[in-house]
Amino acid sequence: MEQYLNSLSQWQQIVLLVFAFALLVQTVYYLCVCLRPACNKPPQRNGGQPPVSVIVCARNEGENLQKFLPKILEQDYPDFEVIVVNDCSEDETLMIVAEMEQTYKNLRHTSIEIDRKFSHGKKLAVTVGLKSAKNEYVVLTDADCYPASNQWLADVMASYTDGTEIVLGYGGYEPRKGLLNKIIRFDTLTIAMQYMGWAKAGHPYMGVGRNMSYTRSVFFAKNGFQSHYYLMSGDDDLFVNERATKRNTRIVTTAGSRTLSVPCDSFAQWVNQKKRHLSTWTHYRPGTKIILSYELMSRLLFYAVMILAICKFGLYIEAAAAFGFRMLMQMVVYKVNMRKFGERGFLFLIPIFDIVLPILQTAFNILILRDKRSQ
Repeated sequence: MEQYLNSLSQWQQIVLLVFAFALLVQTVYYLCVCLRPACNKPPQRNGGQPPVSVIVCARNEGENLQKFLPKILEQDYPDFEVIVVNDCSEDETLMIVAEMEQTYKNLRHTSIEIDRKFSHGKKLAVTVGLKSAKNEYVVLTDADCYPASNQWLADVMASYTDGTEIVLGYGGYEPRKGLLNKIIRFDTLTIAMQYMGWAKAGHPYMGVGRNMSYTRSVFFAKNGFQSHYYLMSGDDDLFVNERATKRNTRIVTTAGSRTLSVPCDSFAQWVNQKKRHLSTWTHYRPGTKIILSYELMSRLLFYAVMILAICKFGLYIEAAAAFGFRMLMQMVVYKVNMRKFGERGFLFLIPIFDIVLPILQTAFNILILRDKRSQ
């Protein structure tokens, strides 16, 4: 090794040192954070199944409710209610829910009336649903989502142990044909590996409203969404970022605990969805911003130094070895997580997505800044 290093110029040694540092950071990130969800053990059901309130917020979701709501109402769980919050719908949402209430006695609804002078986001609907809930434990999902099995509620609630107030689940998307669908599902899995991995590491910072649970007590302890109510988004991630701690948060990764959602069918729809989700990032705690920058910055550094090592200093073998090691490690970690969360069909596209997604995310952030300046 000493002879090899002596054969390199000073600048080559510096490049290799930076290269090794970036690779080390990436290795720690994948093995110590992203691998955690795949290694998460299923909770043991101890027989305790407290009453649960499931809250579904719906705005013009009549068709989706007709298809998906029965999958929630027919859960294998002894005591639960389902509350549909009709959020200013102008379609047949209210009529469909009212008809279903005749069949399902554990279903009820509440409505927010249309007011053209007052605009609001999902936070109002969630708050109305929580105030209407009869039970301390609530599980939240969206109208265009459905549970992967009839054990969804049982698996989520089994994750509540002494001191638990928040449970984070996986909200995936239906697999469909086309590259966009693979990008959406890869992006969703990557985000889940991050927020679940960091939660297992003791730093929970977000969840997804498609599949999460918490107690009414933790919600109303600090007046719900009051601190960020003025933002249209953030009913899930900002809430968790504000209330979740190492001691009060758990993740659930069983096959039965997953939900599936209807994916965007156009790139423009997905861009708008991503812009909405990313718009809350600047309001995270400073520590959260640091850990989220941890992976992205080290990845960019890795690729930048790799290009420099090849094009400027001729370190072809060293760059190829580092790239091969990282890619193999990355694909192994993704593979075990894909198996854990029932994802498939994009494993061999990961090398491409690994480069393309950060570019797209940077573009989305630029669009968000531009939109803010134009307001």
